[in-house]
Amino acid sequence: MPQTVKGVVAMTKGAAVTIENVVIPDPGPGEAVVTIQACGVCHTDLHYREGGINDEFPFLLGHEASGLVESVGDGVTEVAVGDFVILNWRAVCGTCRSCVKGKPQYCFSTFNAEQKMTLEDGTELSPALGIGAFVEKTLVAAGQCTKVDPEASPAAAGLLGCGVMAGIGAAINTGGVGRGDSVAVFGCGGVGDAAIAGSKLAGASTIIAVDIDDQKLEWAKGFGATHTINSGAVDPVARIRELTGGNGVDVAIDAIGLPEVYKQCFEARDLAGTVVLVGVPHPDMTIELPFIDIFGRGGSLKSSWYGDCLPARDFPMLIDLYRQGRLDLDGFVSETIALDEVEAAFHKMERGEVLRSVVVL
Repeated sequence: MPQTVKGVVAMTKGAAVTIENVVIPDPGPGEAVVTIQACGVCHTDLHYREGGINDEFPFLLGHEASGLVESVGDGVTEVAVGDFVILNWRAVCGTCRSCVKGKPQYCFSTFNAEQKMTLEDGTELSPALGIGAFVEKTLVAAGQCTKVDPEASPAAAGLLGCGVMAGIGAAINTGGVGRGDSVAVFGCGGVGDAAIAGSKLAGASTIIAVDIDDQKLEWAKGFGATHTINSGAVDPVARIRELTGGNGVDVAIDAIGLPEVYKQCFEARDLAGTVVLVGVPHPDMTIELPFIDIFGRGGSLKSSWYGDCLPARDFPMLIDLYRQGRLDLDGFVSETIALDEVEAAFHKMERGEVLRSVVVL
């Protein structure tokens, strides 16, 4: 029988979010209803509210979440009632051209729930990234649920559902950071600090954090940065070269998504080095680079979508590292808040006051 729960909805472009009654249908074939325990406040949710993703309002926001499976539909084998899960937006299909090539981390046909969650008047909601988790319960495709160790903190675990996974994956999966490598991470918010943490896990010997905010640079040290650069005060490219014997870094990661930052990454990498873009640019942005330098420097220019992760592979592994004390997921949680504090959390995020506000239900 359908349930009515409270959720955070962006009704119209740019308007403050509101708490609305949300109707959750019973799960159909291949679907699951999940009781949300925690959900991080991510920039992507703000992009939805501002109309930066699409105009399919109203949106049920939230996607960086963990919780307990309450019920499942016919044919569900991935998870069972009572499982503690992290929600993901890459429920691989197994049959697209990428999956059949053995590269499911690039799946081009990921699953979402077929049924729609609605407002009480029947208005269909568009769930953020096919999840919609600023809500007491949500309906997702069962493949969007990744079972992990239930001893993990829900507030910390849920962050792997998006931002932290994006950053760690940008370093390890996309950038291929390895033992002894040098890395520069531009932008030390949640995703950038996760890239720093991932570089440390991978064994990088030099990890350079770049930002214009001294507080964020201090946070970056806590996740493994060996050096920091305030790019508002000094030329980051010149300083990175000083720190790397004049050569530049093996991997430069743009965790902001601005053309000028990407150019700095391009110029700060060593010959045959790698540039990774994980920050999300605005659709109208363009970039111009010297073509001869693209040729002459060699290496790779890569984009990292969701950290090139495979949730079934990566989430349990990272939770294990967290439980062993080798990955400080708790350090990303700046504060825990209630559903009705999401709008205020957006403003804190815009002002750079937090790494992650996390809604706890």
